[in-house]
Amino acid sequence: MRGEGYLKNIFLTHKYKMLITYLLFGLEMTADILKPYFIGKAVNDLMLDKFESLFIFLSLHVGWMIIGMVRLRYDTRTYSSIYNEVILKFLSERSSKSDVSKLSAHSTLTRELTDFLELDLVFIMEALFNIIGSLILLFFYDVKVVLLCFAVLFPIAFISRRYGKKMSVLTHQKNNEIEKQVDAISSFDKNEINRHYEALRSWQVKIADQQTFNFGVMESIVALLTGAALLISTRQSSPIQLEGELIGIYFYIIKFTKGLETIPYILEKYAILKDIIQRISSFEKY
Repeated sequence: MRGEGYLKNIFLTHKYKMLITYLLFGLEMTADILKPYFIGKAVNDLMLDKFESLFIFLSLHVGWMIIGMVRLRYDTRTYSSIYNEVILKFLSERSSKSDVSKLSAHSTLTRELTDFLELDLVFIMEALFNIIGSLILLFFYDVKVVLLCFAVLFPIAFISRRYGKKMSVLTHQKNNEIEKQVDAISSFDKNEINRHYEALRSWQVKIADQQTFNFGVMESIVALLTGAALLISTRQSSPIQLEGELIGIYFYIIKFTKGLETIPYILEKYAILKDIIQRISSFEKY
């Protein structure tokens, strides 16, 4: 069965539970993306001894906090239930003991899959909210800053694409080795066990080296973007006049760059997810 069908089945089976948690997250992120705007408005109003924007900001923050608390409690209950249902169905359909190593590995990979749906997918949605929401709100501050942000997207996309391809290969090789873990341990062969864990360590080091290099490149671009955006927004020709507006634009630049920093992580998780689904799908008919 195709890997996409496996993931689609999980979504369809638990669509209402997952829809609620993603809806709550959408409300949470909408409140979060509006907070910098009202912080800036509150600063400007307080300098004029006005408090209306401050009360709006505080109400928004409390609402964001309450929604976040409800979502986190609901998430844990929802996704732990999904994991139990998926893994019990998976194991109940396996009558042979000849594939214990793969069964053990796939049980772990199923846990990673549900973690992706609960944690990583939300993280990806947060990045999209930060990038798109920040660009929309920055438009109301200074169009030149928005154009600068758009210009940065092209080199980021190129770098991230290469990173995603490399991580896909490394992840596949690492998961190949993980599938051999139970067999290696149950062999009680010291040389085989040492070989297995040394291979795992080697693949993990290669993954970490790739992450480190990409982190350095991304952070260099982010530093240049942040500095250039602040220079543009503080020039005399800039429409930014009030201190609160400068605070708002700074926060949205930070949110935008935070979203950019997540792009390599998204591609890395996509590579991991794709490999996990292919392995589980090849071993079961969900």
